[in-house]
Formats: sequence, C-alpha cells, structure tokens
Amino acid sequence: MTVQLDSDAALAPANVRSGWSAELKALFALAWPLVLAQLAQNALFTSDVIMMGWLGPKYLAGGALATAFFNMFLIGSIGLVGVVAPMVAQALGARDLRSVQRTLRTAFWVVIAIAAVLIPVVWQVKPILLALGQNPEATDLAQDFVHHAAWLFLPALGLIVLRSFLSAHGVTRPILVITILGIFINAGLNYCLMFGNFGFPRLELKGSGISTATVNLLMFLMMLGYVLWHRRYRRYNIFGNFFAIDWARFREMFRIGTPIGLTVMAEVGLFSAAAILMGLLGTDEVAAHAVALQITSMAFMVPLGLSQATTVRVGLAYGAGSREGIRKAGWSSIGLTLAFESITCTLFLLFPLRLVTFFLDPSHEANVHAIGLAATYLIVSALFQVVDGTQAIAAASLRGLNDTKVPMIIAIVGYWLVGLPVAYLCGFVLDWRGVGVWSGLAAGLAFVAIVLTVRFAMRERLNLIRFDKLREQLDA
Repeated sequence: MTVQLDSDAALAPANVRSGWSAELKALFALAWPLVLAQLAQNALFTSDVIMMGWLGPKYLAGGALATAFFNMFLIGSIGLVGVVAPMVAQALGARDLRSVQRTLRTAFWVVIAIAAVLIPVVWQVKPILLALGQNPEATDLAQDFVHHAAWLFLPALGLIVLRSFLSAHGVTRPILVITILGIFINAGLNYCLMFGNFGFPRLELKGSGISTATVNLLMFLMMLGYVLWHRRYRRYNIFGNFFAIDWARFREMFRIGTPIGLTVMAEVGLFSAAAILMGLLGTDEVAAHAVALQITSMAFMVPLGLSQATTVRVGLAYGAGSREGIRKAGWSSIGLTLAFESITCTLFLLFPLRLVTFFLDPSHEANVHAIGLAATYLIVSALFQVVDGTQAIAAASLRGLNDTKVPMIIAIVGYWLVGLPVAYLCGFVLDWRGVGVWSGLAAGLAFVAIVLTVRFAMRERLNLIRFDKLREQLDA
C-alpha cells in the first residue's frame, strides 16, 4: 500500500538541485520544536534535582545515585524504541504506508517486552549499589526513588514511540506542548509529595519517584489521545488487530534498535560509572557531580533534539533514494551543532559559579564545598561541549542509514575502554579526584565523536548506503 506523502517542507528530502539553505530551513523547521521539547523534558529532571537540593545534600546524593542507576536502563531502552523514527521516516520517504502501520503497532509490543524485563532488574537497586561500595544511607534514599519510579517504563517508552512516530511525520508541536504541560504537573506533584504541602504526606524521594511515574503516564495518555483523535493518523488504525503480533517486524526492530539502545546505554553507563566513582570520593563530590551534570545535560538537549531531526531527515532522504539529501542533512546538522556548542562552551567557562548557584544555595554553609567542586567540574565540561554534540549528530546521521552495529562497537570502545580507564587513572591514580573523573568523560566523548564523524564522511566508501537492501526490508 502506498500513500501520498505530506507536502510539509520538513518531510521533503534534499536533492541535487536543492541548495544548502533549503536543507537548513527544512532541518530547522523540524528541529526547533524537538529541541524545545528536549529542553522541556530535561526540565522535568531539572526540577527533580532542584527540589532534591532543597531537601539537602544527602538527598541530592541519594537522588543522583538513583538517577545514575535508573537512567542507564531507561535511556538505553529509549534508544532502542527510538528506532521507530528512522524506520517510519524511511517508509514515508519510500511512500510505504503499510510499513509505517506495522512499525507502529509492533513498537508497542517491544515496549511491553522491555518493561517486563527491566522492572524486576531495577528493583534490585539497593543490593547492586551496596555491592558497588556506595554509602548505605545514600543507597537507601536511592531505593526510595527507584521503587516508586520503576513503573514509568511502560508509559515513558510508549511516549517515545508516539513522539518518534509524530516527528517522522514532521509534526512536533504537540510533542512540545505536552512536554511543557508535563513540567508543570511534575513540579506541582513534587512540591506536594516531596515536602508534604497542601495536606499531602511528606514523602521526600519517594514522592519524587511517584511524581516521575505519574507525569509520564499522563503525558503518554495525552499523546495517545492526540494520535487517536487526529484524522491525519486514523488511517493507520494503530490498535487494529493489535494482538496479531508481527514477529518478523518485532525481530527487525530489535535487530536495528538493540545496537542503538546499547550505544546510548554505553554513554549513559559511562556517566553512571562516573557517579559511582564520585560516590567513592564523598557526598559533596556526588552532589557537585549531579549539579554539573544537570547543567551540562540542559545544554546537550539542543544537539539531542537536533539529532532526532537529523535521523528523520537522513531517513527520509535514504527512503527516497537521495544521496545528496543524505549528505546535506548530515553535514548541515553537524555545522549547526558546532555553532551552538561553541556558545555553551563560552558560557560554562565565563559563568560557572553563577550557573551552579541556581541549584545549590550559597548561603547554606553545608553547600559551600559542593558549589566549588561543581563549578570546577563545569569548567572541565566546557572543554568537551563540542565533541559531545558532534558525537550525537554523527550517530544520528548513521542511524538514519540503519547503520547501528559498528557505531555501537565504537561507542563501547570509546566510553568504556578509553573514557572509564582515563577517568580512573586521572581521578584516583593521579589523584585529580573529581576533575580527573570528568577528564575521562571528555576523553571518551572525543574519541567517539571523531570516529563516528569519519565513518559518516566515508559512508559511500564503506558501502553504508544500500537502497536495494532498504527496499527489501520495507517490503518484507
């Protein structure tokens, strides 16, 4: 079955006669709501970190351990189900409606399978963190959060499926609106449940976990309601014959998506390992790491949102059989990312203390040491801003070509065989402490950015563009 492709500029792949300005315009039209949505999504976690800081350094340390542990599984799973975006974009580029329908329905079964496996795993947070030598008090607090947040897997991953589906269609504003609503809901629930305001019980980190799971459920229901209600998407009949599972497409999504998930998991795992190394240094180091990482993550949301648009743009060009579209989509995005990251690098170098004090109150004596450490870590972070954004865009460009296995290997090598050893060497052997750990993060990101960018540049020579193979996958 075929479908007339929508005429939106963001859904039109570049061709030989299209100038770079046309590609930049299409990329920007698709990317800006995704960038804002990523910033809004990050604001959900930012509000959590800020309110954990209000509770005190020990709660912030416990929350940092919890999110470091939990996010490794969650974000890895998000990477896996994010395969919906390139698969739907390629199908739309090839004008294949049937393939879009199969991908969307099957994605929900992938979500169910992931949740069934991972919820029992994250439930073991306390014995795992204790085995890794973490502070018992911080570990107890981490368990309070994780045991209540664990139920978000189904709605959070279902939300990513719907977001990927809509972004592949060039429809991103509903994503932004729903995510912004989520910020206010999350902040309100945190204020009530963490601190016991308006007659609610004071649940501290338990309340934060409940808020996190609840807001993801509400956001998923809002996004699902939009897709089911809008006549543009009724043609997909996404829940028709839902229990007739398409096992061929199920295996295909895991084949392509698992390396994506493991790639993301390798990076998140490096940062989680860094948090664990910080836990060996002390509570102030963990709290400072959490704050510096949150600020860095906020800046990273721009290239992350841009990377989602890049995957769609490259996927559309690949599905349409346009080599020129692939070239322009990838390099335009890398250029925009380099420009933005140079700005954030400058801000981190010039105003580290001012940024940190948004999260930790300098008038409290207990925060003084953590503030100084966080500002120092932020200066180190400034030095890897450019490579952090570049590796995300290069990976997204390759993802649009269904090139996921080799980038996974590159990521594992870069993060775990370069980044983590350098972090341990500098942090503990050379006794640079937290600065050494952050230097290891920079080394791993730089390695991955360079190798993935070279791989995208050599895509023709490496035979990564296989239009015939793509057609067979869509028709299968």
